[in-house]
Amino acid sequence: MKQYLILAAALSLAACNRDKAAEAGVEGVNAGATVTNDTANPTVDNPNVVSENEAPNPNAPVMKFTESEFDFGDIKADTKVRHTFTFTNTGKSPLLIEDATASCGCTTPSWTKEPVAPGAQGTMEVQFDSRGKHGIINKQVAVRANTQPNITTIAIKGNVLDAAGAANKPL
Repeated sequence: MKQYLILAAALSLAACNRDKAAEAGVEGVNAGATVTNDTANPTVDNPNVVSENEAPNPNAPVMKFTESEFDFGDIKADTKVRHTFTFTNTGKSPLLIEDATASCGCTTPSWTKEPVAPGAQGTMEVQFDSRGKHGIINKQVAVRANTQPNITTIAIKGNVLDAAGAANKPL
């Protein structure tokens, strides 16, 4: 019963404060504030997206992979496999990879650490550990660099065989 009284009192006070703000006009907390659609739904800047009225940097580095996906085919259980992706900087300024993040802890990327000059090549090695995995796998690596857009995604896929070496084919 005590809880209901406290709740009723709180609601009454809130209703009174709302009425006073309306009577007070410019003296209320939100006095003079007009809520527009822009205020209610503010735009959030996303550095990964070039806005419509912002021209892309024509001198930015460009990361061009020779392949964006690699298929290992059948992978033996409890083994590690790796593939090296090659990319070329087709832009007009040095390319620097800031980070590469895999979609799973079983996938580990390693990359060229020094800046890649325009026209030069770099590498992104991706290692997959099949320990504890079975069946069809599809893993992505998000490569963050000083390019526009600043994230480029590459992928690996394959089919991890069971311990007996049998293929796990989808139904």
